[in-house]
Amino acid sequence: MTPLRLAIFDCDGTLVDSQADIALAMEAAFATHALPAPPRADIRRIVGLSLGEAIRQLSPDLDAQTASALVQAYKDAFRARRAAGMVEEPLYDGIAALVAGLDAAGWLLGVATGKSDRGLAHCLDHHGLTGHFVTLQTADRHPSKPDPAMIEACLDATGAERAHTVMIGDTAYDMAMAVNAGVRAIGVDWGYHHPVELIAAGAEAIAGSVDELALLLKGLEA
Repeated sequence: MTPLRLAIFDCDGTLVDSQADIALAMEAAFATHALPAPPRADIRRIVGLSLGEAIRQLSPDLDAQTASALVQAYKDAFRARRAAGMVEEPLYDGIAALVAGLDAAGWLLGVATGKSDRGLAHCLDHHGLTGHFVTLQTADRHPSKPDPAMIEACLDATGAERAHTVMIGDTAYDMAMAVNAGVRAIGVDWGYHHPVELIAAGAEAIAGSVDELALLLKGLEA
């Protein structure tokens, strides 16, 4: 009997290129509180973390009240940009075909992301991908990566075994989360952390393109 195969994707930096939208919303949040915005290179580094943890890493000296206010300001800024039609979050080339092909081949597909439920739903709906995924886990219901809670929830929701589950992501947080959950980890090099960091965090392979990722996943079907 063929085992259930589960591929869990990160979203930002793996499925979609959202760094510009995230940076603009973060800059707006800091401006709301008359605080200097972190450099964009630093903002890029925290993409994938839950929002509260991202703020703590960007500004570790902030008091809890200000940090909480920045979290809300970021949410407000991002929603305002979305309402104005300014959020793009383009899919990386080839991702739509990859997702559809994996679904057709019998893979179960999930998402584990630092986005909110609402943000992920908007993103997947916009790109017509929602129907391909059977489990969606977000920062609204779980601790920040690299805690394994989101992967554990994907496993519980699908019944897949750890040995037949792979986490696909672009950051060290994704790879460490996979290691912590005892599942396989494949990194992608088109996102926000360097491949060397992904390997150091536990990636067993790095895909240099979506086609290469498809081949790596094909190799796991044996």
